[in-house]
Amino acid sequence: HRAPEEPQMDRTDMYPSSPLAYFDSLQDPHNSDPAMAAFRHHLEFVRSGADGFLAESAIDPVSELPDMERLDHHKPIGLQAMSRAAVLKLNGGLGTGMGLEAAKSLLEVRDGLTFLDLIVRQILALRASQSASIPLVLMNSGMTADDSLELLSRYAELPTAGLPLHFLQNIVPKILADTLEPAVHEADPRLQWCPPGHGDLYVAIAASGMLKQLIDSGIDYIFVSNADNLGAVLDPVILGYMEDEGLDFILEAADRTNADRKGGHLCRLHDGRLALRESAQCPPEAGDSFQDIQRYSYFNTNNIWLHLPALAALVESNRGFLPLPTMVNRKTLDPRDATSPAVIQLETAMGSAISLFERAAAVRVPRRRFSPVKNSNDLLGVRSDAFELTDDWRVALHHQRDVPPVVRLEDRFFKMIDDFEARFPAGVPSLLRCDSLAVDGDVTFGAKVKIEGHAAIRAENPAAIADGTLLTGTIDL
Repeated sequence: HRAPEEPQMDRTDMYPSSPLAYFDSLQDPHNSDPAMAAFRHHLEFVRSGADGFLAESAIDPVSELPDMERLDHHKPIGLQAMSRAAVLKLNGGLGTGMGLEAAKSLLEVRDGLTFLDLIVRQILALRASQSASIPLVLMNSGMTADDSLELLSRYAELPTAGLPLHFLQNIVPKILADTLEPAVHEADPRLQWCPPGHGDLYVAIAASGMLKQLIDSGIDYIFVSNADNLGAVLDPVILGYMEDEGLDFILEAADRTNADRKGGHLCRLHDGRLALRESAQCPPEAGDSFQDIQRYSYFNTNNIWLHLPALAALVESNRGFLPLPTMVNRKTLDPRDATSPAVIQLETAMGSAISLFERAAAVRVPRRRFSPVKNSNDLLGVRSDAFELTDDWRVALHHQRDVPPVVRLEDRFFKMIDDFEARFPAGVPSLLRCDSLAVDGDVTFGAKVKIEGHAAIRAENPAAIADGTLLTGTIDL
């Protein structure tokens, strides 16, 4: 949380010593801080006894969506609107799960370039091709801001006059699962706080002043995506469709595959509105149905498009925040200590705003617009030839593939980036013709290894795969 009198753009200390004062401030009826109002809204929801589930009986599947690849006739309008569009990347995540100590977007992806390097080059290529000054904005956390801005400073041509390059997301207290009071960790106060999910975008962009600055600069539309999704670029076809149809919100959805079974899916409420159901909103008894990719055939790519004047009006009418569905994320106070107190993190999903905008839609997009890196399994995929680096600096699924290979590497030996790099000293294997790869054991790969079809590699002891080996089926080393 940021105190109202502090300039948000300059805030780097994200971890106040105690969440108790935060809870005290929630009781102040004169406190109009939007982040605090949003947290109060979700806390009251949980205190009411609600579980945050979206029951199977409350939703219907979505049978069909407008297809991006059949909307090309909107492209001329989109090209005209490019000068009124901006790009926003969610950049608050650290790579601690992979052993990194900085923003995950600073991880090398291809040819010595990081996520942020590629994002900047995407923007510069767009500007050159469209002759439009398309702003790039990051939503950072206090832990990612400095390192990310340092990298961006290498690109002198990137800043847009009158607009900051970033704003900061909020943090909120973790609450004890049994009492719903603030959790306290005296040894490490940082563990008392958590991000409120990427739905915080709407609070943070408005409260920081960035929303007003964008609108005052003549920006009507903004395309938002995760910094680790290098297939997500500003596209004139979707932009033109948005302008032609007078839409205020678009969610990009893609066909679900077996690799997407656990991710959030698109659905429809009984009143006809589209909605997003994340795994945290699924009742335990509906788990099988949630993962049924035939029933719920579209997943949320977390690429969204916003009409900024409409967002500003909606935020203003809701006390500075959007009343998004509450997601209850159950964890322990110290994620590394299973014996630490059970806590609840109150979160929201950015895409769930689709049910709040009066003129909202979802568009079916091809898989090339979704190539995120959440862990070392994903990293192996995007570094391999199953993906390609395009002329406009996207890392997209290879044109010969419809779906990515399903990769599972044993965490003990591949989860941390240093361990991962050590086991691919000569580069990652070819996965162009790989359907699935599972590696169990301490396995080091030589140069120019090829994996085809379905491959399962097992090693009880440390083992090495020779240069130039072709692997398929089950291999015991």
